[in-house]
Amino acid sequence: MLFKKKGLFTVSDAMKVIEIASRENAKEIIVMCEAIDEEARRRLWDYANGVKLRLMADLIGEQREVRVGILEGYVSDRVKGIEL
Repeated sequence: MLFKKKGLFTVSDAMKVIEIASRENAKEIIVMCEAIDEEARRRLWDYANGVKLRLMADLIGEQREVRVGILEGYVSDRVKGIEL
């Protein structure tokens, strides 16, 4: 899933992304923004690690992983994604 935000990507934006991604069972989260707050970056990485560890702890046999990619600097209008 691709999320786009013009301006600063904050913690509240990260929480919205996590909520949408967990509802959709996304395997990949890509954030395209001009700048990102360090706390927001940490929230996204913690979510990805939490998904991996929680499912491994359940011993259900399924390994689920969420990849997180952060593209900083430029937000393209041509790329389709969820606007925040």
